[in-house]
Amino acid sequence: MRLVACLGFGVDSYHGVNHSLVLENLAALDREGGYLGTFSLPRDSREGSLYLDAVEHAQQCTPDHPSIVQGSVAAAVRGDFGDVRFTERTRNSELFVNPLMALYFCVDAPALARRNLYLDRLENTALMRQISSAIAEFRDELPRQRPPRAYPH
Repeated sequence: MRLVACLGFGVDSYHGVNHSLVLENLAALDREGGYLGTFSLPRDSREGSLYLDAVEHAQQCTPDHPSIVQGSVAAAVRGDFGDVRFTERTRNSELFVNPLMALYFCVDAPALARRNLYLDRLENTALMRQISSAIAEFRDELPRQRPPRAYPH
């Protein structure tokens, strides 16, 4: 089996990811048998401890540009909550660090690929900006998009 494991639920809201729609997509994958469930990254586990060490090491190696994603996930693994500050890069935004960021959401890779409507446009991309442009172009061509929804509770 080939799988995709996604860690950091909620981090990408800054980039316009609507997490109610992410959950809707996971439900659709589940109906098709492609959602494999979640597992956590507990702070007191060997994996959690190694993850925190790896994030700290990476932040020491890149002090001028620490990863916001990994810093947020590490904060969640440590049990932090809310608008947690770990880098000046987020000084003009409000973070929402929470326990969901420390969960791995797992899906079957072929099932996910079958649901991706722009996968063919990513085939010849190599850089993040190329991927972002391909996705933006795809969205611009859609006759309509699902409206973003607030997470209700």
